[in-house]
Amino acid sequence: MERELDIAIRAARDAGQILLRYYGGAHKVTEKSVDNPVTAADLEANELLKATILGAFPDDGWLSEETADSDERLARKRVWIIDPLDGTKEFISEIPEFVVCVALVEDGLPRVAVEYNPVRDELFTARKGAGATLNGSAIRVTKQTDLRLARVLASRSEEARGEWDPYREKMHVELTGSVAYKFALIAAGRYDATFTLTPKNEWDVCAGALLVAEAGGMVTDPDGRAIRFNNRSTLLPGLIASNQVLHRAIINTIRATRAAME
Repeated sequence: MERELDIAIRAARDAGQILLRYYGGAHKVTEKSVDNPVTAADLEANELLKATILGAFPDDGWLSEETADSDERLARKRVWIIDPLDGTKEFISEIPEFVVCVALVEDGLPRVAVEYNPVRDELFTARKGAGATLNGSAIRVTKQTDLRLARVLASRSEEARGEWDPYREKMHVELTGSVAYKFALIAAGRYDATFTLTPKNEWDVCAGALLVAEAGGMVTDPDGRAIRFNNRSTLLPGLIASNQVLHRAIINTIRATRAAME
C-alpha cells in the first residue's frame, strides 16, 4: 500500500492548495440540502482528487460526498472514500478546522488514510498495520482513563441544539469543527475522545477511523459495534472515537443518559 499512500498524500496536498486559493475570499455558496452547504472549492477539489486517484488506480471504486453515487462501487474489492472538504461550514466562516479526507477501503475495511488541513499544514496519514503519523512523526492516542477528566470534542451545531447539555457535567466538553478533524486530533493525542449520536456519512469518518485505530484508539457505533465501509447506504448511526480505554465508559454514559431522558 505504499504507492497508494503516496498517491493519496499527493492528491490531498494538491486538493488542499485549491482550498487555500478560495479560503478567506469571496466564493459562491449553495445549499445541497438544509444546513448542508457546498462551495466551488469543494467541487474543484473533488475533481482533482478523482482525476489523480482514479488516474492512478482506474479499476478501483469511488465514493465521494461531491460525486453522484453509483451501485457500481459495491462490486469493487477496493473503493476510495473521499470528502474533498470536511468542515465546509468552518471553511466558509474562516475557522481553520477542516480537512481533505482520502481513504482506501478493501473488503469493507480501511487500509490507507490521509487527512490534510491546509491552513495549519497538518498532514495526518495511516496505513493498516503501519501506525499513524502527523507530518511524518508517529502519533499515539492519550492514556487518559478517567472520563470525568477527559477532554471530549463536540460539534458546534450539536452544541447549539443542546445535544451536549446532558454530558457537560460528566466530562470536559470542547468544541471543534469537522468530525474528520476531530478524529485526527484524537489520533494525535491532543484530545481524548469524541462522539456523536447524529448519523454521519462514510466519507466523514472513514479516513479518521483508520487514523485513530492505527494510533492505538478505537472507533465504533454508539453501541460499541465495529464499523464496515462501502455499504449500500452510506449513512452510519452515530460514532464514538476514543483512546480505547475510555470507550466502555462513554458507551455506558450514553446509555444511561438516553435511559434518563426516556
